[in-house]
Amino acid sequence: MNAAQPASTPAALPLAGITVVDLTRVLAGPACTQMLADLGARVIKVEQPGCGDDARAIGPFVEGVSAYFMSMNRNKESIALDLKDVQDRAIFERLLDSADILAENFRPGTLEKLGYSWEALRARYPRLIFASISGFGQTGPYHRQPAYDMVVQAMSGMMSVTGHGADAPCRVGVSIGDLAAGLYSVIGIQSALMRRMHTQRGERLDVSMLDCQVALLENAVARLEATGSVPNPIGTRHPSMAPFDAYTAQDGRFVIAVGNDSAFVRLCEVLELPALAHDARFATNSTRCEHQAQLKVLLEQRLQQAPRTHWIALLEESGVPTGLYQTVAEMVSHPQVQARHMLTTVITPTGQPLRVASNPLLNATGQSVVRRQPPALDADRAAILQELGM
Repeated sequence: MNAAQPASTPAALPLAGITVVDLTRVLAGPACTQMLADLGARVIKVEQPGCGDDARAIGPFVEGVSAYFMSMNRNKESIALDLKDVQDRAIFERLLDSADILAENFRPGTLEKLGYSWEALRARYPRLIFASISGFGQTGPYHRQPAYDMVVQAMSGMMSVTGHGADAPCRVGVSIGDLAAGLYSVIGIQSALMRRMHTQRGERLDVSMLDCQVALLENAVARLEATGSVPNPIGTRHPSMAPFDAYTAQDGRFVIAVGNDSAFVRLCEVLELPALAHDARFATNSTRCEHQAQLKVLLEQRLQQAPRTHWIALLEESGVPTGLYQTVAEMVSHPQVQARHMLTTVITPTGQPLRVASNPLLNATGQSVVRRQPPALDADRAAILQELGM
């Protein structure tokens, strides 16, 4: 764990008392259930006997243990069950007797073939919230097609607005197709829990990775509809605000984000470029966007006369949004990241510590993020069976 954790008395976590039976694997589903676990839910991860979650075999590895798996499965228990085996099915159904949520991210139709359709589950477990995460959802012509993050980034148009040119397609540098679906699933599950307080009934949640990518294309869809022009990749700059980009100073890159005309005037004052504030090409945000290339050249001519820390200090003092361009290695040591406890440590089954991203929702609770280490495959079987009286 981080040496410096919040010192306040821990508050009760919001999902304490909620039980999740977790059939998910790899990323979208485990990201969802890890957040539920971080927020206090009991998450029982049901894995395939022998191999477990596919993520256990995905690198990088720390002493033979997948760092990929470790980063998405803290605070969970593990039991290995074969849902085609009669005895294991009995255990699974006993788990559902006391579960609030069943989460899965199989290809649509998989659980139905095993006898666990929504209709069957709803009849037997009327309060159960059944969350299904898939590439394309439970309906539509593509609903039975497999998908990974790359597929939905490409099909959604996300890749078409990412990078520096249409001739070199570029995916977002993290698996945003999976992570967005995981986050939307958490929102949906918590909304269903709230509704169940009034109705006493569970419901089916149908979360599509492709849908979630489309939902993230706020500006791109609006621009297409408003202007009729197809959005293209434009690198680091903003499509409708300027100057709003990465800039090169004497010793490296940093970003400046000017959101209105008054901030642009302050920027010109800081850079001692008063003529720019009165230049007709840059008088308003719309004209600055039209002439953003010329404006960037003029700004960088000045910015390259001093190191970026010099400019950042002046811009921060004047209230112009700015920040360092950092690598991941630089980010993990940044004082703001450290102060907000956004890194935590999990321990592999072999005792090796591994630093991972933390949960941004837990800063104010005073709770440690890691209350249970990521489980070895089937690690909790004996305790779970004893609890079930089996």
